[in-house]
Amino acid sequence: MVYGQRLGGDLYHFLRANPSRVVFGLLDVAGSHEENHRIVSAARQTFQEVGCERFADKEINEADAMMEFCLELNLTIRRAAAGVRSCSAFLGCYNEELGTICYANAGHTPGLLRDPSGITELPATGLPLGLFSASTYEAPTAALQPGASLLLVSRGVVEAAYKKEEFGLQRVKQHFECCPDLTARDIAALILDGVQQFVRSAPVQNDVTALALVRAANSKLAAGA
Repeated sequence: MVYGQRLGGDLYHFLRANPSRVVFGLLDVAGSHEENHRIVSAARQTFQEVGCERFADKEINEADAMMEFCLELNLTIRRAAAGVRSCSAFLGCYNEELGTICYANAGHTPGLLRDPSGITELPATGLPLGLFSASTYEAPTAALQPGASLLLVSRGVVEAAYKKEEFGLQRVKQHFECCPDLTARDIAALILDGVQQFVRSAPVQNDVTALALVRAANSKLAAGA
């Protein structure tokens, strides 16, 4: 879910690559909307095409596929920008059969994984996309037990400010902890409503985006953005 008018380069997307895998991501291209509209469009197309291709085969190594996915997106962004353009990104592949997420965090705000034990941060595993042609990315795997959920937020959520005080990742966690048993869409809406209430008006400096994924208690997928 995106709050208000697009100002920068947030791109969220998700797709089903095969009967058991859903590929998702949240990207933040540096610069104004006018500057990076072409880059965002190119990245979206690569996400759609390469995401389906790399994760379709049931027998693939998901970590290898995720690293190749990152490299393809990195190349697309550099080509579309005709040079260097920083793009932080959190990319993941949810495996419904295994209840796992293979992910790469390219200099993005940490992903937040919530289960009965609490909230775990999924920190950066590499540099932002769009900086270096020879960048490498690690792709660890996190397990989601039934009822667990994953939340991704853009930099605009964390940096939304009121009287020079930022909303911050800690407030994101506090709101996330207070919404058990909600759908993915409801979780995203709760976070964005929390930002709006904090700043007392519509955030105007950055795109404010939240994406959530919930592994339902019956182990079937419920995802929204």
